[in-house]
Amino acid sequence: MNKFTKLDALISLRPNAKFVYSDGEIIWNDEIETQPTELEINAKLTELQADYDAKEYQRKRASEYPSIGDQLDYIYHNGIDAWKTDMIDPIKNKYPKDNS
Repeated sequence: MNKFTKLDALISLRPNAKFVYSDGEIIWNDEIETQPTELEINAKLTELQADYDAKEYQRKRASEYPSIGDQLDYIYHNGIDAWKTDMIDPIKNKYPKDNS
C-alpha cells in the first residue's frame, strides 16, 4: 500500500519551493527552484515508500515497548541487564531489523 502522494514527493524534492497543489495538479510559482519532472517525482515516491517499508520493524517495536515510565521503573528495581533481557530483547527478536 502506497502511503505517499505526489505532494509528499514535491515537498521532499523541493522543500523551499513555492507552488500550489490542487486536485493533483501543480501550479509552479517559484522563479528560483526548478519544477521536478514526473520522472523525478515518481522516483522520489518509490524512494519514500521503500524507506517507509524498510522501517516497518521500528513501528512494530515502538507499539509494543512498554512506556518509558514502566521501563525506568523496571531498570530501577531489576537493573539494566534484566531490563534489556526481559523487556527489550524479546521485542527486538520478535521484529528483527532486516539487514539485507
